[in-house]
Amino acid sequence: MPRLKFAMVCASNNNRSMEAHALLARANMDVASFGVGSHVKLPGPSQKQPNIYKFGTPYQDIYNDLLKQNRDLYVKNGLLPMLERNMGVKEAPEKWQDNRTLFNVAFTFEERVMEQLVEDMNKRSQGTMKILLVVNMDVRDNKVEAANAAPQALRLCQMLEAADDWEDEVDEIIANFEEETGRQVTYTICFY
Repeated sequence: MPRLKFAMVCASNNNRSMEAHALLARANMDVASFGVGSHVKLPGPSQKQPNIYKFGTPYQDIYNDLLKQNRDLYVKNGLLPMLERNMGVKEAPEKWQDNRTLFNVAFTFEERVMEQLVEDMNKRSQGTMKILLVVNMDVRDNKVEAANAAPQALRLCQMLEAADDWEDEVDEIIANFEEETGRQVTYTICFY
């Protein structure tokens, strides 16, 4: 059976999706990552002053911009170390809606993100009728929660990939995952 293709998806393709992307890549999984937002939004000096970037802006450019703005602040709040990790994984944040790769599983980390991904899939032509399993595990958008959730995302992806026929076994796989980890997920099926 061919290996499964996994997409890790959050709002800005910086924290939760990239933490999982990095871990799955180290485990030799076929993985990519994306955001669904209209732009990349990162914390700024205050809640009313976020840093906004276009998808496709290299992580190195974002890093350099934040470094110039206030190195101490962005080291302290973890943004610069997060961007250093991201630079080791891929060049720039990517937007889900611009992607045309056919994945087997899209893993989201927030209900709102799952809804946006499913909405996008429902707008696409469904000519191949290839299945996309969309799984959501709600994870607070902070470094600690992202680090705790990534191994769980990896575990579920490994369970799916190990199945003889994941499409027929998905309900059982999800139930086993929830029992094993204590983490509740929601899931649905979309088509390409």
